[in-house]
Amino acid sequence: MENRFQWLTQGVELPQLDYELLERWIDAVARSHERIVGNLSYIFCDDARILEVNRQFLDHDYFTDIITFDDCRGRLLRGDMFISLETVATNAQIQKVSYDNELLRVIIHGVLHLCGINDKGPGEREIMEANENEALALFDTLSRS
Repeated sequence: MENRFQWLTQGVELPQLDYELLERWIDAVARSHERIVGNLSYIFCDDARILEVNRQFLDHDYFTDIITFDDCRGRLLRGDMFISLETVATNAQIQKVSYDNELLRVIIHGVLHLCGINDKGPGEREIMEANENEALALFDTLSRS
């Protein structure tokens, strides 16, 4: 089977992560939401690039940590996710958490969006955070096994 995951960069170095573990984790989170992982592309970039993507495709004029482009087909998760490593680092400092923890949260945040979980409406942010926390706990379990 072809590799369903692409880990790409634009203007930054690829983060030092265990990508095999990440892929098993993403698969497990998708299964917990009754989804199947299709082709997922993660594009790590800097603030300048994510601002450009935000302006070009969403008509938003601000920095963000992740932009998720949903190309799902029913239960099959497909999409492209741009992640600004600079914003992740800034948010980690603000939240007083490690950079690695914040990066994992953002990586799974995009998958949760593809699973149909939103975070903009009333009460949705709390639901997203609960799902992120559950996914991070699963990552801890997988990383110890």
